[in-house]
Amino acid sequence: MKPTPRPDPAALPSAAAPRLRPADTAAGRLRPTLPAADTDARPRCEVVEGVQRGLLVAAAVLVLTLPPVGRALDLLPAHDPAPTLLAMASHTAPGTLPLPAGLPEPRLADFGDQQPSPDARHVANWSVDAGDHGDRPFVIVDKADARVYVFDAQGRLSGSTPVLLGAAKGDDSVPGIGDRPIPLVKPEERTTPAGRFIGERGSNATGEDVVWVDYDAAVSMHRVRPLVAAERRLQRLASPTPADNRISYGCINVPVAFFEAQIEPLFRQGKAVIYVLPETRPVQAVFQSYDVQARHTAVRAPVTPPG
Repeated sequence: MKPTPRPDPAALPSAAAPRLRPADTAAGRLRPTLPAADTDARPRCEVVEGVQRGLLVAAAVLVLTLPPVGRALDLLPAHDPAPTLLAMASHTAPGTLPLPAGLPEPRLADFGDQQPSPDARHVANWSVDAGDHGDRPFVIVDKADARVYVFDAQGRLSGSTPVLLGAAKGDDSVPGIGDRPIPLVKPEERTTPAGRFIGERGSNATGEDVVWVDYDAAVSMHRVRPLVAAERRLQRLASPTPADNRISYGCINVPVAFFEAQIEPLFRQGKAVIYVLPETRPVQAVFQSYDVQARHTAVRAPVTPPG
């Protein structure tokens, strides 16, 4: 077993020598710790008097060196509560401010020389500004105006033409109507449904190539078929008013030349978004859209410089 180490006599406490603390080492030497009563040889009253005299002297120096309060405030730099707004206003049109950082300028659809209805312009602008159509081209079918607008993916108008639509006024399809034979579709059920659809190429029951708008409801966009002379479909397309363009069972009839020049090539490249505008409900309720101009104008609050 290991031997018990003998104690170091230098480490034992001595009655003659005061106890040492590690904090009292300095420059390799040890200092004895004095009793607490001996840390300051001066009487307590002298210490208090010295502190009081020092405070009085410091106060006198401050009074002589610092300016009056009013003068001190005058020396502070003037601060305009709205320097940024004024600076911004000086570089913009009178009464407007630039859009906040991070909010882009409004993006609008390009209708060229066309004069669309307010609802058609609203939906086209919103789709472009919000990017609702993604990277796809899009088509707007304005039922109230009996007209179709075709746009590329950047929101530039490619073409526009009158169309024929469902004979009945309404924005919904009757459930199960797509499975009914044409002769069993009642006159009040011949509606062109409103909404946002993903159109794609396909074929109907006779093998004709069409663009399906709502496959389940058997609603498609196709070339006009002047099969029944009494319906005068070609004459309706050529008339200057949309009032007589309601004749179909719900499908969107397009002039043959326009279908082959615009619709067929567009959907041959892939799918596209089709917006069929409502005629019985507000357009914003159908698409959850917003007014682009109003949204961006709201952040351009008028600025009146201080007078």
